[in-house]
Amino acid sequence: MKKLRVLVACERSGVVRSAFRSLGHDAWSNDIVPADDGSPYHIQGDAIHAAYTGQWDLIIAHPECTYLANSGAKHLYAGMNKVNGPEPDRWAKMGAAAQFFLSLLNAPAPAVCVENPIMLGHPKRLFDIPDPAQIIQPYQFGHGETKATGLWLRGLMPLRPTDVVEGREQRVFRMPPGPERKRLRSRTYEGIALAMADQWGGDVLDARRAA
Repeated sequence: MKKLRVLVACERSGVVRSAFRSLGHDAWSNDIVPADDGSPYHIQGDAIHAAYTGQWDLIIAHPECTYLANSGAKHLYAGMNKVNGPEPDRWAKMGAAAQFFLSLLNAPAPAVCVENPIMLGHPKRLFDIPDPAQIIQPYQFGHGETKATGLWLRGLMPLRPTDVVEGREQRVFRMPPGPERKRLRSRTYEGIALAMADQWGGDVLDARRAA
């Protein structure tokens, strides 16, 4: 099997990178901080710089969702109340996050996936961000939990569920505050990572053969 060059941008956990490497692909994670697992297959630095080198067959990106997620809508307004008017700094950060998101979606690779939670309507409207190609849940991939996640896809087929299980627990949403909460909430579920590696590795190769 031909190996793909895969970049997993904005990933410190190494979960997706490890799934692709387990199938023989030349996969690298990337984040501004070191990899949690200490892997040498990690590019520490700016995601846009890494994505735009033009050397990747497939890019899977997990950009910061704090300023784009629908769950943060109330923070767009002073005092978290719409009657108080907009919070300018929050809107500016939302705009910067939207531009970062689009830069990754449009990165120069034959196949790209950008992952994010359900997105606010404002960045979609102001920056012409399309709807995601699909919305997945962990319980479709062997994890009895709920965490609706959008996948924006280019050059890829939607993921096929691999193991639909019982359980609809919002474990991630209910995590208590703490220094590790953000890191743990952003970690990709292993079942989803394995589905990406198994299904999309073949997708990219098949598309190249067809071309």
